[in-house]
Amino acid sequence: MGSTGEGFGRRDLIKRSAALGLISVPTMSFLSACASGGEDTTKGPDKGAVSKENPFGVAKGGKMDVVVFKGGFGDDYAKAWEAAFDKKWGTTSSHLGTQEITGKLQTRFNGGNPPDVVDNSGAQKIKLDVLFKSNQLADLTPVLDAPSLDDPTKKVRDTLIAGTIEQGTQGGKFVSLNYVYTVYGFWYSGKLFKEKGWTPPKTWDEFLAVCAKAKEAGLGGLAHQGKYPYYINVVIMDLIAKKGGLDAMKAIDNLEPNAFEGNAAALAAVEAVYEVVEKDLLLPGTNGLTHTESQTAWNQYKAAFIPSGSWLENEQLKQTPDDFDMQFLPVPVLADSKLPFDAIRAGAGEPFIVPEKAANKAGGLEFIRSMLSREWSTVFAQQANSLTVVKDGVDPGVKLRPGTQSAVAALKAAGSNTFNYLYPDWYSEMDTAIQDASNELMAKRIQPKEWIKRAQAAVNKAAQDPGAKNNRRS
Repeated sequence: MGSTGEGFGRRDLIKRSAALGLISVPTMSFLSACASGGEDTTKGPDKGAVSKENPFGVAKGGKMDVVVFKGGFGDDYAKAWEAAFDKKWGTTSSHLGTQEITGKLQTRFNGGNPPDVVDNSGAQKIKLDVLFKSNQLADLTPVLDAPSLDDPTKKVRDTLIAGTIEQGTQGGKFVSLNYVYTVYGFWYSGKLFKEKGWTPPKTWDEFLAVCAKAKEAGLGGLAHQGKYPYYINVVIMDLIAKKGGLDAMKAIDNLEPNAFEGNAAALAAVEAVYEVVEKDLLLPGTNGLTHTESQTAWNQYKAAFIPSGSWLENEQLKQTPDDFDMQFLPVPVLADSKLPFDAIRAGAGEPFIVPEKAANKAGGLEFIRSMLSREWSTVFAQQANSLTVVKDGVDPGVKLRPGTQSAVAALKAAGSNTFNYLYPDWYSEMDTAIQDASNELMAKRIQPKEWIKRAQAAVNKAAQDPGAKNNRRS
């Protein structure tokens, strides 16, 4: 980690970034009929002999059931993985690529016959904290302690970028492998900025000034994915962390009574974002658009900025003009911020899980271990224009697209000044409540102080959960 103890970025991280994103939005009540997990399944294939080469006892000739989120990265990488796994273990893999993770898997989890591996991502992902509390997630700690496929003298845990294990931990247990290294912030078109003579802003005042110039030119200043306020929360939460420092971020993750109320940095951040609304600097109609609709309008040069994670380039490949020159920008800073402009939110994203009741749980664990090999990490980089949480896990010949290259450059500039929030995975109900408040804020239905009040109420409610004491960052 960095000198702050919270950084995800160091020299061995500079070579990597990008990720397929997670959108946390309200979903239906999940797993209401779940039986508790925990027992070793007997439905699967006979166990194979446990050895150094086969630490989980994968049975030759078994079946593998893999479900992945088919978003901006598609699912070709997973098909390549499955083919390699089948060749090595003699298994027969079934594959499903879908954006409807909850829709396709809710009945399977409820019925006790979930897949063996799930890439649990996208707008319809299953909330991790709900799965965890329902005893539906296998403990992946044995994978961390297994030998690395690249160097059997090392444990898998020693091959991962700092922060990966923390990001996948619920209640003190490592239950999800967040596989892709993600960078969050604003994005802009290098071509548009060059044509207009605009300089990428480093302060919030400069950001507002560019938005105003965009408006004068008949464009929107800021486009945002209005139907998914997850994205505008990236801006609000980044401003809080930069203005108030890491302590302000930790106060939110640790559900402190003054996480929002009484926190001057939080109010300043919300007021800053609200200023964009008050000054009519939003892309007209953006509040009513989905993420892809808003991003496509931005690709059509209808707005100067859009917030997103580094999966954006992959998600918008078909909509992005060849000469668009997609560029990443850290969230500009407010006056008297404790963190510098170069500081960025970065960390492990895209959670892969093994269900506790998987028919081939041993196969699922070995699949996760294989994902953390150089071979499979390189396949992902080639297929998905993205790098993983495996240190030096990608062959140097893999070329990245311009937007991803700019995110890598930003990560290098940040050095140890990186940070990441954990509350969205720890407390999904709180995350949803804060998103709902942001939706109201952007539509001018509430003022910043009311946003603060609602956000603190969500924190206070989460703090009443007895399980919250098991989630703590120092």
